[in-house]
Amino acid sequence: MQYGILAGAGKNNHVRALFVDANDTLAAVTEKLLRSQDLPIGINRNPSIKPDDLPGLLDGIEIMIVDHTAVPTAIAAKCAALKHVVFLGTGARSYMNPEELADRGIAVHTIKGYGDTAVAECAIALMWASAKSFGEMDRGMREGNWLRRDAVQLTGKTLGLIGFGGIAAEAARMALGCGMKVIAWNRSPKTHASVEFVSLETLLADSHVVSLHLLLNDETKGFLSRERIAQMRPGSILVNTARGAVVDEDAMCDALRSGHIAHAGLDVFTVEPLPKGHPLTKLPNVTLSAHSAFRTPEASDNLIGAALDHCRRIIASCKQQGRA
Repeated sequence: MQYGILAGAGKNNHVRALFVDANDTLAAVTEKLLRSQDLPIGINRNPSIKPDDLPGLLDGIEIMIVDHTAVPTAIAAKCAALKHVVFLGTGARSYMNPEELADRGIAVHTIKGYGDTAVAECAIALMWASAKSFGEMDRGMREGNWLRRDAVQLTGKTLGLIGFGGIAAEAARMALGCGMKVIAWNRSPKTHASVEFVSLETLLADSHVVSLHLLLNDETKGFLSRERIAQMRPGSILVNTARGAVVDEDAMCDALRSGHIAHAGLDVFTVEPLPKGHPLTKLPNVTLSAHSAFRTPEASDNLIGAALDHCRRIIASCKQQGRA
């Protein structure tokens, strides 16, 4: 095992928590924030653990902090002390079934808003890189080819945001500052300054750039279907910094091959890491990033700080109930 209980563990040692799959960056942030806090939290500095490793790691542990490791219900059931899962982000459903875990007495806690600005900046960067074909030209020039491509001028163009939470609001602010028109569709009614809310059909037909900002759940899986992709403005740009599974990936690849989608800027994929030889890696009109939109020091501090807040509340609740 590669973990130890950190700062201030002594006073609260009846309730223990473990960050099970910390990479170097998040481990360092956690250590930094724990120096001034009396919380019994350990860090397993191995981001490559497998679900089968969890029962051994979580022996006697009530709170699991998890970044990217799948938590199958059958595996969680083998973790006798586990009562809480703190997932680092909003997309817990990509890694576990919260309802099944709840039925077994394990509560799943997610974290919102920690990286709104970071993810919005990535979406806007992918939009610009797609509009200018920077990725394709860069690859060509590295191979010795003076590869020139015509670009899309985004000033005056329309950005359509599908889903409108904190990230989309930040993306709207940035796009408006670039002289773009911003329209949006959300599953529940919303208003926002300088953003026009329209029907989904109108957004798909009118947007020069479509950017996805949906949480992944049973209703949004495959949301951007083959039929909806066909409704998109011909020659438009697609940006996805949400979750890969909200798009029919095969249909998107077909639309990229035909030119119906001129370019896609993608930070997320149905299978991650993206497998070697995946069709998306062979298409010239795709710009890829490795699910890294949120990876800034500011977002990491916000993320781990929120996770520790969850742990603090859980421990306080246990004390009130006489369990600590």
